[in-house]
Amino acid sequence: MAKSTGKKKAELTPVSPSEIPSEILSGITSDNSFDSQEQHINSVEAISRFTDFDIHLFAQGKHYKLYEKLGSHVMEHKGIIGTYFAVWAPNASSISVIGNFNGWNKQGHPLSARWDSSGIWEGWIPNIGVGEVYKYFIITNDGQHLEKSDPFALWCEVAPKTASIVWDNWYEWKDTDWMQTRKEKNKLNAPISVYEVHLGSWQRDPSDPERYLTYKEIAVGLVPYVKEMGFTHVELMPIMEHPYPPSWGYQITGYFSVASRMGTPQELMFLVDELHKAGIGVYMDWVPSHFPGDAHGLFRFDGTSLYEHEDPRKGYHPDWKSYIFNYGRNEVRSFLISNAIFWLDRYHVDGLRVDAVASMLYLDYSRNHGEWIPNEFGGRENLEAISLLRDMNVAAYTEFPDIQSIAEESTAFPGVSRPVFVGGLGFGMKWMMGWMNDTLKYFEKDPAFRKWHQDQLTFSLVYAFNENFMLPLSHDEVVYGKKSLVNKMPGDEWQRFANLRTMFTYMFTHPGTKLMFMGGEFGQTSEWNFKQSMDWHLLEFAPHAGMKEFTKALNSLYKSEPAMYDYSFSHEGFEWIDTQDRENSVLVYARKAIDPDLNIVVILNLTPVPHPGYKVGVLSEGNWEEIFNSDEKKFYGSGMTNGGVLKAENKAWHGKAHSVLVDLPPLGAVILKRNLLKKK
Repeated sequence: MAKSTGKKKAELTPVSPSEIPSEILSGITSDNSFDSQEQHINSVEAISRFTDFDIHLFAQGKHYKLYEKLGSHVMEHKGIIGTYFAVWAPNASSISVIGNFNGWNKQGHPLSARWDSSGIWEGWIPNIGVGEVYKYFIITNDGQHLEKSDPFALWCEVAPKTASIVWDNWYEWKDTDWMQTRKEKNKLNAPISVYEVHLGSWQRDPSDPERYLTYKEIAVGLVPYVKEMGFTHVELMPIMEHPYPPSWGYQITGYFSVASRMGTPQELMFLVDELHKAGIGVYMDWVPSHFPGDAHGLFRFDGTSLYEHEDPRKGYHPDWKSYIFNYGRNEVRSFLISNAIFWLDRYHVDGLRVDAVASMLYLDYSRNHGEWIPNEFGGRENLEAISLLRDMNVAAYTEFPDIQSIAEESTAFPGVSRPVFVGGLGFGMKWMMGWMNDTLKYFEKDPAFRKWHQDQLTFSLVYAFNENFMLPLSHDEVVYGKKSLVNKMPGDEWQRFANLRTMFTYMFTHPGTKLMFMGGEFGQTSEWNFKQSMDWHLLEFAPHAGMKEFTKALNSLYKSEPAMYDYSFSHEGFEWIDTQDRENSVLVYARKAIDPDLNIVVILNLTPVPHPGYKVGVLSEGNWEEIFNSDEKKFYGSGMTNGGVLKAENKAWHGKAHSVLVDLPPLGAVILKRNLLKKK
């Protein structure tokens, strides 16, 4: 069994979460380990884990493994087990470690400022180990008294408590096979179908709906479900510590800490491990764009705008009422890039989906005239953020070449998913927000009016290969009155589900990788509510059970047909066959594989009118057969399918030399493939 890179000295005995007393796990430590208050005084030794080279890298913004240095680290010194603490706070005049172990005595355990100009305070305290609760008591140069949690803490108390907890990343990983072969699952010409999950609401305790399941409990249901459904990856919405659940995890206070309301770091590692053992990749949301103003967090950490900008025109985010990192400060760059590397390193995640990239790229994002400061050239681009993202991607891909970084970026900023060496930002993929907006707008229309809006579906192919696009139908589209996906669709119940099946077929046969938010796969009718479990009871009803079977079949088809993924990001993999039948709202196109014998033809009928014997131009002569039909009865369709062989006739149509007659189901999608095993 492979051990985590979270290494301990050989003389230390690893402590598993099961060995930690329950009172510690709930954020309450045992009695003080000192016999008297006097023993607290002067019990800190000024030792260091930093080398001069570490300090140099930190100051240059190039230290990408700060989590090995800053924070709290259980270690042996002079034959005694204790904990080393290190924190960056250059504007502090003094810093002490306070906690249950010293009765929160603000003078008991002072740290020492390093002799250099790094602004780092450090020290080792004996008889403190895994499970100890602590904070930093900071007296600033201008006399402020602050109590702060550790920016590098690996775990913390459950909100509303805010203290950090001494912990470690020791874990016996069992995913060696996955880690050695994940390059094949993560490469850009692999089928990538992502299931986006909010762990706090995917499932709750049936006997106590208010209780969050732990990461380990979630694994019991989530892992086999994702495997059954055929998704290749999950994307976890932020699981870093966030005290405010309505933020869905996007207002982070503990960038190196897992959300404690759902368990320990090791329990999250168990979830990742189990997903990997089942052959499922794990992407994780990462939020370097902003952080909240909680008093115990990063905000004015040492009495100054240490992590953020002092000027609100650069340092305050008007949309989210949060604070923007100072991307030009080298120490902050080291913090952020170290955090990205940390999750790839210690938690074995297979990629990072970077949130709100557009808000980072533009200085005038959501700002009116006069509310922002131009860059040094007078432009609106945030050059410091651009540089940070490039450095992050280079560092991540250098250290872990078999991962993916994915940008949520909604503008036309050039080269987001192009390599840094050609001037790009260096991401592996970018969310295709334009496709998502146009597609939903089209499918929300009454089919009677769709013939005037066909360009909304065809326009995406004009720019589909400018970036390596991932097609997202994410959590943002099913909240705040936007309705669930199935209830965005027009018509009666049958038509709504038929529309959704056709939209998903269009999505999976469109160039690009795929992302679907939980609930969409079975047609959840209510909007997503982060406070409660998904509506799993709906699977007792035929429309939802059929929708689930449809999604399983679609994922299976996606993974089995190279034409659907060989050229996900290249024009070589796509050809329009017909876009002109607006009156019937029918689209015909081909997806192409490296092996032309594996090419497929897709026909979408976007009205509820069936079209028996509809003539379609095909790519070659011979026998064609239906390999997928969204209208199958097992999917809750009407059952208008094309059984048997469809022999191509030597009758030119749609600009092709050969054509076939296809029965097109109402609001349905049909996929054809040449059958080379049948005689002509």
